[in-house]
Amino acid sequence: MYLTNKKRIVLSILIAILIISIGTSNGSSDISILDTISIILNKLFNLPLKDGVSSQHMAIVWKLRLPRVLLAFIVGGCLATSGSVVQSVLKNELASPYTLGVSSGASFGAGLVIVSGIYIPILGGFTLPLIGFIFGFVTVCFVMVFSAKIDKTMSNNTIILSGMVFSLFVNALLTTLSAFFSDDLKSITLWQMGSFAMKGWSYVGLILPFFIVGMLGVLRFTREMDILTFGEEQAKIVGVDTKKVKTKLFIYCSVLTGGSVALSGTIGFVDLIAPHVVRKIFGSNHKYVVPMSFVFGGCLMVVTDLIARTIFTPMELPVGAVTAIIGAPFFAYIYFKKAS
Repeated sequence: MYLTNKKRIVLSILIAILIISIGTSNGSSDISILDTISIILNKLFNLPLKDGVSSQHMAIVWKLRLPRVLLAFIVGGCLATSGSVVQSVLKNELASPYTLGVSSGASFGAGLVIVSGIYIPILGGFTLPLIGFIFGFVTVCFVMVFSAKIDKTMSNNTIILSGMVFSLFVNALLTTLSAFFSDDLKSITLWQMGSFAMKGWSYVGLILPFFIVGMLGVLRFTREMDILTFGEEQAKIVGVDTKKVKTKLFIYCSVLTGGSVALSGTIGFVDLIAPHVVRKIFGSNHKYVVPMSFVFGGCLMVVTDLIARTIFTPMELPVGAVTAIIGAPFFAYIYFKKAS
């Protein structure tokens, strides 16, 4: 039976709700999905609890698992949305927001906080993620300014090469920093590998502004992204200011990616896998690709986080390691398929 895109969207949202429910229910102490839903409805709408639900299960679901799952979903969605935009604008199936230097910049900022012990009283525990975001955002700004200086048209190849140069440079700075402060090397490495452990509702609240600003910004340019797929010359003919549109889209992508990386660490491949799956299912129209990349990226992150915390219980794997195990073969498949 043929499904229209609208029906596929409804089905995808239902699957996302199911995955979030499974992610919240499963862990070191399994709680049934019905009990989980009952707890959430009780907390949100003050509905009566299902018989047999203990206060311990309520605390586990509401204070530990649900904020973790929601944070993972939003971070995965933000990364996947950024990936869909960068791949479309640069017309490169293997491109990702990390190509722009966001990840390396955020990692260097986080490394500085870890080795220096900087603590801003007003920010408290959010000092590290905020500084990580600022450094990631500044790195992207440098990439865009540098690209514009050496190539006024800001061609895709120029942006990719500039992003790679700045990423390598900032990574070299981080390596040097780690060498001087070897005692903090483990902390820096663990942060880079990504994790959602022990991150409660406050982190969900912190990611929301990045998500709202970035998504609303990107969704404003879905039409322009559709036109850009026909080439920059064609886009200019119909009146699209390609340089301006690219710059704005990359800034919004840096907001989505920088906020995500700063809060969760470096988690790769979600931004590569989800947009490809979405385009296979929904086609190339960006009014579908952008929001559905968010949904699919969020689902993928929740599943990988669930695997990371349950496969070797009670030990927990870094989420970045799980996504790399899944994503590396996918990357190779896309590369060789493109080359053939």
